[in-house]
Amino acid sequence: MNSSRPTDPLTAVTDPPLRPLPERAVTLLRSLGAPPRLTAHLRLVHDVAHELTAWLEQRHPRLPFDRAAALFGAATHDIGKITHPGELSGPGSAHEEAGRRLLLEHGVEPESARFAATHAAWAGPGVGVEDLLVSLADKVWKNKRVRELEDLFVGRLAEVSGRPVREEFLALDDLLDPLGAGADRRLAFQASYPVHR
Repeated sequence: MNSSRPTDPLTAVTDPPLRPLPERAVTLLRSLGAPPRLTAHLRLVHDVAHELTAWLEQRHPRLPFDRAAALFGAATHDIGKITHPGELSGPGSAHEEAGRRLLLEHGVEPESARFAATHAAWAGPGVGVEDLLVSLADKVWKNKRVRELEDLFVGRLAEVSGRPVREEFLALDDLLDPLGAGADRRLAFQASYPVHR
């Protein structure tokens, strides 16, 4: 991703262009002092989620799902790493529940704050299509494929469409392969920002 990158990853100009985050997410990230690398990561995952939701709307126009919620979830799913900065460069899951609490404390409704906790717990109870979309975007941005997650997602799609699971999987695969191909550019963009402010 060649860029004439300003200091702020929220406004960085990239090639190809990244979509801007929802304004509500931008306001939260700025007010909470999100580290630049986290902001870059959230922007990348949000951009991939945008592709996934557009595909889903086109392929499954009768599937009830909240696109705006999924995009907000993608834009804030790792916000808990503000309070657990070690998880920006290393493993850990403490940021998940911390992120949900942080969003709730800052006036985000529970149905929108949930993505901070569900993005890594896609097999849990009450996980909807929106949660699976955020989880997929959080994997595919770096070209990671997780069969269990993809199986859950295509299973939901097959239930709604009446199409065979295999057909739904092949259609999803046709989307995820080219999305994954941009991972090197996305990883380079994220790595160009510091972990700490």
